[in-house]
Amino acid sequence: MSTRPGRTSAQPPQRTDARLNRERLLATAQEVFAEAGPEASLNEIARRAGVGPGTLYRHFPNRSALLTAVLRDRIETLCETAEELLSAESADDALAQWLHGFLAHARLNKGMGGALMIEEPAALGIDCHQLILHSAAALLSRAQQQGTARADLSADDVIRLVVGIALSTARTEDPGQPDRLLALVLDAAHRPPQGSA
Repeated sequence: MSTRPGRTSAQPPQRTDARLNRERLLATAQEVFAEAGPEASLNEIARRAGVGPGTLYRHFPNRSALLTAVLRDRIETLCETAEELLSAESADDALAQWLHGFLAHARLNKGMGGALMIEEPAALGIDCHQLILHSAAALLSRAQQQGTARADLSADDVIRLVVGIALSTARTEDPGQPDRLLALVLDAAHRPPQGSA
């Protein structure tokens, strides 16, 4: 009877199960919050994730902890995407693609993520505003270096414009309006051709 090997091999699966449960809860919470908003039922999230409420509360002791984890996960994903887009051939396309993703993120959170980044940058335990700003600055700077983006435009300008679009279209009945407004921002961000009046 080998007690030691049994104990050694029993510990990693527990950690793996806990990690998988947490990931499943986070993914499910993103879906449910997107459907029903931040006041969605936590019991419904646990049910859809295939775990009991006790498992949910072990990972996320309250609604705020779960919302924070969801927002933090989305922000980290946005920053990773920006990092990948820095190697794209077209700096303009990379900036546009990332800003579309950022707009979707801010709208999905019904403006909550955008408002937190501007009003309470430390609310998630990380400086969300700085993380987002750093990602936007890297992509914008690359477009400016290629000479296709206005030199007088700052990353903070762009972020505030996109957050403004998210907040102002939170209840729009026109599903195409957010993308049209972002297209106007992107158009304004382009550097005027040399010699134009």
